[in-house]
Amino acid sequence: MPYIKHSNYPKPSFLNRNAHYSTIYPSKFKQYPVPNYTREKIATDDGDFLNLDWRFQENKDKLIILFHGLEGDSKRTYLNSCSDYFFEKGFNILAWNHRTCGGEMNTTCRLYHHGSIDDVDRVVEKAIEEDYKQIYLIGYSMGGALILNYLGNYKVNHRIKCGVVFSAPISLKSCANTLKEFPNTVYFKNFKKTLVPKFKAKAKQFPGVLNEEMIDKIKTFDEVDEYFTAALHNYSSKEDYYHKASPATVLDNITTPCLIVNAANDPFLGKDCYPIERFEKHKFCTFEMPKYGGHCGFPLKDNKYSWAEIRAWEFIEKK
Repeated sequence: MPYIKHSNYPKPSFLNRNAHYSTIYPSKFKQYPVPNYTREKIATDDGDFLNLDWRFQENKDKLIILFHGLEGDSKRTYLNSCSDYFFEKGFNILAWNHRTCGGEMNTTCRLYHHGSIDDVDRVVEKAIEEDYKQIYLIGYSMGGALILNYLGNYKVNHRIKCGVVFSAPISLKSCANTLKEFPNTVYFKNFKKTLVPKFKAKAKQFPGVLNEEMIDKIKTFDEVDEYFTAALHNYSSKEDYYHKASPATVLDNITTPCLIVNAANDPFLGKDCYPIERFEKHKFCTFEMPKYGGHCGFPLKDNKYSWAEIRAWEFIEKK
């Protein structure tokens, strides 16, 4: 069933039917304790590092690798509850931090972005080196895009059993344009609060490399991606980046089972993030579009977990 027409996400409360409430409340106000992780720093091929946060079971049968979203980290609320949900079911957990995230600036002249799948490969390689038998990838927002881009670009090891992604920006250009529209502009303003200090810190690390004049002129993702993302990562322009780093470009290459869940009322996603006709013919990707859920929200009444981790478990259990 490549396209699920009727999602089993139960109709939420009146407030949570509002896209912005169901996006903002779980992110900013929901309290969920950070799991007791063991941190490990691993080297990358280009002389940098990644910070990995682990939770270990007594065996290495099953591992969940968690991917956070833009300007997030391994301790985001949506990852905390997902981590607990699967850990209680006997899975080992690896929640990793993208470069510049997790409280420590990286050392090379690059940042993270939707196309940085070499880092995904390094994390997966680490999990395989540690001899985990069955590996499952769960990602949110940008983390979901990274999973899809990785599966669509790499020869995937047989230990990777499936991917599950929520609120995935399948078309980056569509999302960038959507976040220019009021009231969605509030989300970019929130990103800008942490992106601008990172650009300034990176400019101090590497004087003369970044376009420092543009840092204080950032108004939308157009400036972020034209002058920083594209310029630092060998894309010719933001349009080149949007095309090459959009999962839409590689969806047809994916041969690993995937569940992609994008709420119809997600305030981050443009219409090109719902290519239903492509999924209707896809042999490996299942697409689900609940009416509600917002962006990375999917709250449930009287439940400490969100529907996202429960839905992920339903899909993974069948693999």
